[in-house]
Amino acid sequence: MTDPGRTAILRAARKAFARQPYNAVTLRGIAGDAGVSAALIVKHFGSKESLFEQVADFSEAAELLLTAPDQELGRHAVLTLVNYRRDNNQDLLVRVIFAAGSGDERALIREHFRDQVTRAVALRLTGPDAELRAGLITAQLLGLGAAMALDKTGPIATATPEAIANLYAPPIQTLIY
Repeated sequence: MTDPGRTAILRAARKAFARQPYNAVTLRGIAGDAGVSAALIVKHFGSKESLFEQVADFSEAAELLLTAPDQELGRHAVLTLVNYRRDNNQDLLVRVIFAAGSGDERALIREHFRDQVTRAVALRLTGPDAELRAGLITAQLLGLGAAMALDKTGPIATATPEAIANLYAPPIQTLIY
């Protein structure tokens, strides 16, 4: 079972590190946004540096997205992304979009994303242009994540995960083979 305090801390930290330079982010500020004490952050993560490393880590996302055989991978990735957002009220990948600005900490988030998600997808692919296809697959997943983050009440928000997968997974699957 997920600890709601830990989840709130991670959500607040993701926003803080994506919107501000690392040096401007404080544990007190994150604690205030999360509705917890700074001591609870230290208890869960130890330090600001450790919390940032957790925010910049996409290994769990890659593992969740890639746990299916190749012939089902596109559909699995779409269903995982949709269900994760709906079950946890957060996205597995979209935080990397907020790291598009300049700064060492944002570059580190992008680097982790490339190493832990895009390269993991590329390693699964066979045939020509594996790295390019992996980049296009992750771009499509990021697009879906962004659309879900923006569409709170419209057709994407109200569609079943199966309906979304039926429409969105086939183009992703074509890039897998």
